[in-house]
Amino acid sequence: MYRFKTIAVTHKNFDISDIGKFHIDEKEWKNRLCDLKTKMGIDELMFLSTCNRVEFLLNTSQSVDKNFAKKFILSVYPEMKSEDAEKTIFSAIIFENEEALNHLFNVASSLDSLVVGEREIITQVRNAYELCHKLNLTGDLLRLVIQKTIECAKEVYTKTNIANKPVSVVSLAYRKLKELHVKPDACFLIIGAGATASLMSKYLKKHGITKFAVFNRTLEHAQKLANELDGKAFSLDDLKNYKNGFDVIVSCTGASNPIITKEIYSSLVGNDMSKKIVVDLAVPNDLDEEVLKQYDVNLIAINNLKTIAEQNLRERQKEMDACKKIISHHISEFHQLFKARKVEIAMSDVPKKVKEIYDTAVNEVFVKDIEKLDAQSKETFDKVIAYLEKKYISMPMKMAKEILIDESSR
Repeated sequence: MYRFKTIAVTHKNFDISDIGKFHIDEKEWKNRLCDLKTKMGIDELMFLSTCNRVEFLLNTSQSVDKNFAKKFILSVYPEMKSEDAEKTIFSAIIFENEEALNHLFNVASSLDSLVVGEREIITQVRNAYELCHKLNLTGDLLRLVIQKTIECAKEVYTKTNIANKPVSVVSLAYRKLKELHVKPDACFLIIGAGATASLMSKYLKKHGITKFAVFNRTLEHAQKLANELDGKAFSLDDLKNYKNGFDVIVSCTGASNPIITKEIYSSLVGNDMSKKIVVDLAVPNDLDEEVLKQYDVNLIAINNLKTIAEQNLRERQKEMDACKKIISHHISEFHQLFKARKVEIAMSDVPKKVKEIYDTAVNEVFVKDIEKLDAQSKETFDKVIAYLEKKYISMPMKMAKEILIDESSR
């Protein structure tokens, strides 16, 4: 119908760690994707890559079956072994035409995401399209598809509650900190440099926090994260001797016993008896319960955050039916948009043809008759012809669109 196809590698069929293997650095897009488009004889191509999906959006008349997909994957990833390509294609999902459109609308509306309702995906889709467009990879079909995709996703986010309540512990923890009125110049101690601690600290930096001290068993990992935060790095063994004070501790390690013991906490606060904040994202907890008995601490604990996250996720799931109705409506609208665009393209030669007819009539068929006209008559004649040209161009277009609208309403 639209020649619109998608090859999708997503979290639904692949481990998240494996999806990273399909990521292509933006610096390589021009050479790798442009060569791919030419080699595979694809009319249009768009590449979408996020932390939980890699997808190729195609405009092609070719049959995108498993054989095509294997050749495609080996072309874009020449370093991949044939047997690995076979495994990839076995688990990859191929969508065509309306299914591909429905899938993309669901993706951009975050209904197909690992975390339903996360808004970042709409920006990722838009940015991926814009970059591919700059590389001349896309054309008219993908322009219409992405235009309608963004419209649909925006309506889903604004007219439903799918994204209203956060469901990640990081965003929930940040909201709790915001409720406690933590200032941008507050001093944060980050204990741990794993995925969650890194994500939390980068989220804090994004929202204006500037002072970080990072502690980790492996100093190299602490240094790497500290560099990204413009902070200072320390070995975890240095925690008990740290005397520079703090306002907030964010801790997430894989330790089986509490990292922040009563003795260490006492050393950290020294003579400062003001109320501190501890964000404990570890399982089991990094903060010793004895600290809470002796010190005044605002504790933001992982167990409470998870309970809220699960409740919010259930609330988001209730919005799915409303989202699906919006998507269905936009798919119907795309049908009309696509048909109208086909009419526009088909009739794009009408002005040229009208001009040719006019030139023949004026310069050949009726040239002698026109020469007999006085200046005023010629001026009137030119006005009449200009009016007819305009109507001949616009009326067929209007009539064709009305026919399309009438057919769709039956």
